Amino acid sequence: MDRLGLDSRTAVVTLTHDPKLDDPALRRALAADPFYVGALGSRKTHAARLDRLRAVGVDDAALARIRAPVGLDIGAVTAPEIALSIIAEIVAARRGRLAAP
Repeated sequence: MDRLGLDSRTAVVTLTHDPKLDDPALRRALAADPFYVGALGSRKTHAARLDRLRAVGVDDAALARIRAPVGLDIGAVTAPEIALSIIAEIVAARRGRLAAP
């Protein structure tokens, strides 16, 4: 993540469901300025994620930037539908069509 050069043209989405991978990636993303930060997982998973990130010093303003569960609510069930919902949300964010998370 450090070598990617995250900036205001970057979208970051974590998908692994593994806190050892997703949490550090989210911390780096929130420290940078990507236009979109999203994380896969249920509301319960996201609540636990927020608790872990708060415990390591991420403030609530930064945490509020994470869109989770990631993707537009289009009733997606299959992997391709979930991917479509995520891409649609990223495009909406890029075009200024998304309300704050």
